[in-house]
Amino acid sequence: MAVFVALIYLYVDTEYCQLKHVIMKRRHFLRNSSLAAAGLASLSAAACSSSGSGNTSSGGQHAGDFLLKGMSIDDLSEKMISGELTSEQITKHYLARIADIDKDGPSINAIIELNPEAIDIARTMDEERKSGKVRGPMHGIPVIIKDNIDSGDQMMTTAGSLALKGHKAKEDAFIIKKLRASGAVLLGKANLSEWANFRSTRSSSGWSSRGGQTRNPYVLNRNTSGSSSGSAAAVAADLCTVAIGTETDGSVVSPSSICGVTGIKPTVGLLSRTGIIPISATQDTAGPMGKTVRDAAILLGALTGIDEDDPVTRRSEGKAYRDYAQFTDPKGLSGKRVGIEKSYLEGSEQMVTLYKSAINLMQKLGAETVEVGLLDKLKDLGDAEFTVLLYEFKDGLNRYFTREGTKTGSLADLIAFNKQHSEQAMPFFTQDILVMSEKKGDLKSDEYLDALRKSVSSRKIIRDLMAGNQLDAISSPTSGPAWCTDHVNGDYYNGVSFSTPAAISGFPHITVPFGLVFGLPVGFSFMSLPWTEAELIAMAYAFEQATPPRPVPEFLDTVEI
Repeated sequence: MAVFVALIYLYVDTEYCQLKHVIMKRRHFLRNSSLAAAGLASLSAAACSSSGSGNTSSGGQHAGDFLLKGMSIDDLSEKMISGELTSEQITKHYLARIADIDKDGPSINAIIELNPEAIDIARTMDEERKSGKVRGPMHGIPVIIKDNIDSGDQMMTTAGSLALKGHKAKEDAFIIKKLRASGAVLLGKANLSEWANFRSTRSSSGWSSRGGQTRNPYVLNRNTSGSSSGSAAAVAADLCTVAIGTETDGSVVSPSSICGVTGIKPTVGLLSRTGIIPISATQDTAGPMGKTVRDAAILLGALTGIDEDDPVTRRSEGKAYRDYAQFTDPKGLSGKRVGIEKSYLEGSEQMVTLYKSAINLMQKLGAETVEVGLLDKLKDLGDAEFTVLLYEFKDGLNRYFTREGTKTGSLADLIAFNKQHSEQAMPFFTQDILVMSEKKGDLKSDEYLDALRKSVSSRKIIRDLMAGNQLDAISSPTSGPAWCTDHVNGDYYNGVSFSTPAAISGFPHITVPFGLVFGLPVGFSFMSLPWTEAELIAMAYAFEQATPPRPVPEFLDTVEI
């Protein structure tokens, strides 16, 4: 059975999209937590608007007329090697694409700011190439980065917040220094869920007060998930080949899944967090996003390195690689034993059918599968995780403000700014998570230390489960299909979310596209123990190579009925 399947749409009431799903009691930070759900909720693919016409917008004409359509890093590199294209030309093509798609056409609103130095950087890379200097596979490749990552240039770093509008970082984040050293062209910054979706329990993912609402390139009235919303949408819409997102719990893998791209959430410590606006010292990491596993693997290798200002990166010594693309093995699943999260083997018929087809595919590729119940074992840790994040957010954000010397000098100042500018900063939802965080004490608090001990107990739970079942990885659908963007009610649960196990433990997690539900992408996950990125890349690549090419977005106005 083909992994990409077209599923018959059943008629539902036009208000079903808003009424069928119960809004989550608390969306801890950046994604709806899977720990609250024992199984799949019913999925709605109803049109978000009452028309239900399914007609394409004016953006439909843009889906296939781009010179660099679907090109990988290798494709672009080959064109530069042959002299067919220069980095400057490639950069200009992407800038034109952004003008056409992101602003003037369907307006997916993925890019919050363009780098005025991008063309100059590309020209420098071209000059180096002409002189015989090629830094590596990223040489001359344009990259979009999330707007919570410092760039010491003319661009702002704001986490999407009006409170930081005008703030220009003192220097590049560590990973951006590594990115520049690789020869990449810093093209611009992506919109995101404001404060990486750690502002309100009733937020709309992909919305920020500075950047507005990012829209899903597949179906424009559907959400991109968060918080790396713009990064995922930009890759999906061919605004760039690869992008960088960040994750605390789901912010790389969930938008990647929902926007039909590959995302890698590495082991915490593989990539430095210095110069990234923080949520959690325990869980935060940056991660690459691309159309293919190989592209994401190439970008991952360019970002690794030990940073003395982020001591957790010392753990990566002897465990990291500069070249993860070497592990893209079409036989990467052969002989592997993979745990299958059984929670999602019941529920929505469409998702279950797709899930079972993925399991059958892995078996055909030589993997042995065994059902496991990881989510059930972690279901009592959600409150502890959230408590840890509340404490660490306050501590980390205040440190960032002090280091950067921002006008907003503390979390308390941020809360006050939002209140003073509530019409612009909080038109749809407020800042209850910020307020909860401000009320917390310091990291010596007994409440914090108790919550941290409970939260990190997830590591032993996962290790014991994998050892007991002799597993190389655990797999599951990453998320359900995109929900309707709803600024009145905020995000709502879409039935599947597998981000938390890897996030709460700090373990690596890869998602790859594996099908469509009513024309909406869903991803398939591989997670494992720390520092197993190479093995996961091999498994994800083997899976990817056995599936049909990912369908390109067509910028539909709404789901076709």
